[in-house]
Amino acid sequence: MTARPANAHQARLLRLLRDGGPNSRAQLGDQVDLSRSKLAVEVDRLLETGLVVADGLAASRGGRRSHNIRLAPALRFLGVDIGATSIDVAVTNAELEVLGHLNHPMDVREGPVAVFEQVLAMAAKLKVSGLAEEFDGAGIGVPGPVRFPEGVPVAPPIMPGWDGFPVREALSQELGCPVMVDNDVNLMAMGEQHAGVARSAGDFLCIKIGTGIGCGIVVGGDVYRGTTGSAGDIGHIQVVPDGRACACGNKGCLEAYFGGAALARDAEDAARTGRSPELAGRLERSGRLTAVDVAAAAAAGDPTALDLIREGGNRVGQVIAGLVSFFNPALVVIGGGVTGLGHTLLASVRTQVYRQSLPLATGNLPIVLGELGPAAGVTGAARLISDHLFSPA
Repeated sequence: MTARPANAHQARLLRLLRDGGPNSRAQLGDQVDLSRSKLAVEVDRLLETGLVVADGLAASRGGRRSHNIRLAPALRFLGVDIGATSIDVAVTNAELEVLGHLNHPMDVREGPVAVFEQVLAMAAKLKVSGLAEEFDGAGIGVPGPVRFPEGVPVAPPIMPGWDGFPVREALSQELGCPVMVDNDVNLMAMGEQHAGVARSAGDFLCIKIGTGIGCGIVVGGDVYRGTTGSAGDIGHIQVVPDGRACACGNKGCLEAYFGGAALARDAEDAARTGRSPELAGRLERSGRLTAVDVAAAAAAGDPTALDLIREGGNRVGQVIAGLVSFFNPALVVIGGGVTGLGHTLLASVRTQVYRQSLPLATGNLPIVLGELGPAAGVTGAARLISDHLFSPA
């Protein structure tokens, strides 16, 4: 993809076609503030670039029938969501429909070189399957703070060896296309906004509970990243003064008490001290425990596993209650790997938020699980790069 929109009107038309699918000139005219003649000029210029193509005649609205147009069907975006313990890679079309999706377990602590070798191998596999000849752009999510304009991770607590690594530059050279990089929870928020539970929300919070905990903040339909890109790093809000040591170097952080890593540690402690025969049996069989084991034990009625989930949900809810009082969102979405804990976790979070925040903020506030699961991150990654490419050069 070499062409870019020449002005804000063309960019607006491209995003409308991305988010709404093929549409007629007449219907597009209803959504943009352009005269009919000016709209015709801008659409014709986009057709010349090859970014959009004609797509047959639209249904009659009385009088002369309008032509449908759509984004070029050959456009392909690569979405990459790097988590603490796994990598998701997907190919989408220009409307961000996921055409193919691969997942591979991998520890992000192996470092950027090893991780990106795996990403490139997965991207090549998707190419070989016939889903894409080339990629027109790629979006990358990483589980740590990112200096957004440069696409560089900055002192990520759970990503040793990644500080200052030029992710955007390195992958752009390898893939041969433009690349954008962001924090993984921001991309999850963008994915849920595009195709998930947050489609109709302009102001919402998206909480990702995986190995760590983060928050995507969407204001007026746009992700809010803060001055340096670290907005939403709620996993390092203190919940217990002078409490447990956290990977960030501080004490008492939310992530030190909940999230995948903390939950696994507490579950193994419960198994070894005899507080949970169910978890002890699972530990003996597999040699380690994860949030999946805690969820399974809770489903089997294990009281210790249920207590671990409820206690964690209470702590997360305590932090979200403060965010709700401060931000007054229309929606709170909870996603990430630990959401396999399901409605026990959700009920604890809701209880804390509704109890601690003012009625004016919570009276009509849905707190829901995300709809897209692992597809949220890769869809959001594709949305990130399309936002960039569908902006004036």
